[in-house]
Amino acid sequence: MSDLMGYGGRVLRVDLSRGSHSVEPLDREMASQYLGGRGFVARILYAEVPKGADPLGPENRLVMAAGPLSGSFLPCSGKLHLGARSPATGGYGDANIGGHLAMELKHAGYDVLILEGTAAEPCYLVVDDDLVAIRDARDLWGEGSFGTETRLKDLLGEDFQIATIGPAGEKLVKFACITHDFGRQAGRAGIATVMGAKRLKAVAIRGTRGFPVADPSAVLATGKTMFQTIFGLPGFREWTPYGTAGITDWVNQVGAFPTRNFQTGFFEDHAAIGGKAIRDRILVLDKGCFACPIPCGKYCRIEVDGEEVFVEGPEYETVAMVGGNCGLGQIEAVAHVNAVMDDLGMDTISGGNVVAFALECAERGIIKPSDTGGRRLCFGDLDSVLWLTRCIAAREGIGDLLAEGVKAAAARLGGGSDRFAVHVKGLEVSGYEPRHAPAMALAYMTCDVGGHHNRAWAITYDVAVGRDRVEGKAARVIELQHLRPLFDMLGVCRFPWVEVEFPPETYADIFPAVTGVKRSWADLLRCSERVWNLTRMFWVRHVPDFGRVWDLPPARWTEEAIASGPTQGKLLPPATVALLLDDYYRLRGWDRHGIPTPTKLKELGLDYTLTGAG
Repeated sequence: MSDLMGYGGRVLRVDLSRGSHSVEPLDREMASQYLGGRGFVARILYAEVPKGADPLGPENRLVMAAGPLSGSFLPCSGKLHLGARSPATGGYGDANIGGHLAMELKHAGYDVLILEGTAAEPCYLVVDDDLVAIRDARDLWGEGSFGTETRLKDLLGEDFQIATIGPAGEKLVKFACITHDFGRQAGRAGIATVMGAKRLKAVAIRGTRGFPVADPSAVLATGKTMFQTIFGLPGFREWTPYGTAGITDWVNQVGAFPTRNFQTGFFEDHAAIGGKAIRDRILVLDKGCFACPIPCGKYCRIEVDGEEVFVEGPEYETVAMVGGNCGLGQIEAVAHVNAVMDDLGMDTISGGNVVAFALECAERGIIKPSDTGGRRLCFGDLDSVLWLTRCIAAREGIGDLLAEGVKAAAARLGGGSDRFAVHVKGLEVSGYEPRHAPAMALAYMTCDVGGHHNRAWAITYDVAVGRDRVEGKAARVIELQHLRPLFDMLGVCRFPWVEVEFPPETYADIFPAVTGVKRSWADLLRCSERVWNLTRMFWVRHVPDFGRVWDLPPARWTEEAIASGPTQGKLLPPATVALLLDDYYRLRGWDRHGIPTPTKLKELGLDYTLTGAG
């Protein structure tokens, strides 16, 4: 057992090309400077992925990392971070997953699992404390995510926690996702695509070792107090019944609900697909991750062709991107697509975005009946959405092109489709229409994996301080980009803070009880800033022309006014974009092209990135 408090103290490295593995001690300096989780992922990827490495090649790394608070039995301490050079964007890519994987990895005595090389044949990895084995998965290849998890639990035992890919990952769909616990996903940036390229069907982990904490009594007492505090907060009672889908009505009300491929921010059928519709029509039970007192998961049942289908969700992002963005106005239809995408192993955010893009291309005659075997595709039609989803996952017909994502598909399709391909840095944008929300737009533009909301969910700030206001928006986005990713480094969920308003600074008080090291809140945020700059330098290293142009928003936002609803007529003028980026770069200590300056890098202890050294 490690003497490094709060950590398993070991790194497990698996070489799939050689069929071998090794165990290394966790580097203390890395733990001090990068904390864990997202920090470990970023540091290892920068150090080990060679410049120019093919994201789908053996030199790419797939890194899974827990944080110092993961598995500690503190509330919501079940988060695992995963990352690789993204096949979707070519730059830095990561995703976060709940469930029970992080706890199991830590209790097996590991903080990090590094996967390198490429297996000759499909395989799966078993980690059972000190037992590490690569096993034949040829009979699982082609199986859906849910079937794979069921079969491996039947084979290995219910106490193994399992991450799987579906057919979309096997076929190298650029927005494939990893699925765990029959409904938790590491969805963004194509991390499962890397897993598929390595011919790794699944990872199964069981841990019984535990890990040391500095003050077990204090951790127990603090955890108990946190649980009691969360249960007593007003947000707890408001949040728990509906989970993330509970914000659907609000987002639509403020004109930010993506509808029909972001043509507008208002969906007339929003009430039929939101949190209340889920609870009233399809909910079976609430479901939480490890040590979760505020279960956001909604385990649901629908009937399809006379058969029961169960799915965890839809979460808000699926409601937005599969529902409003594809024009589906019934919760049963949204849940049906959710279940299909989950089983195929496809990110519902990018999946919904790509399908909506294809529907608009069909509406405009860019995708022709000859491309679809004569099938008519249209918004609001469940059969159209399901047909496209299955074609993409199988890479059949037009689905082969769409599987590359909207940026690549638009470049091939032409016809002006690049003007309504809604992405940033090649990653499809998630569920908020930001043409009248400059902070949210900037959050998308500068997110270090591409068009994702979870680094800086800034739309509430836009609404609170004024949506036409530009001043101060960059400062707030930067503040959020340090705060929100810090939870990913610590290995805990941010929902206690975001949804029930638990004070985030409390984690600075918790940190020494787990690790034995006193860190101020400002010091922890400084670690997060270090990682933000490191991921930026990953892009600089791997993308030859990287700079300001990669931070520009989709053309639809700057050239086309919102068509209807509360924000009708609004757009994001190029002059506003320029002001936002100039302010953001200045406050970050980056140059006008968006590259961190040597002064800033040295200040953060990132001198090694100036030469590109690991």
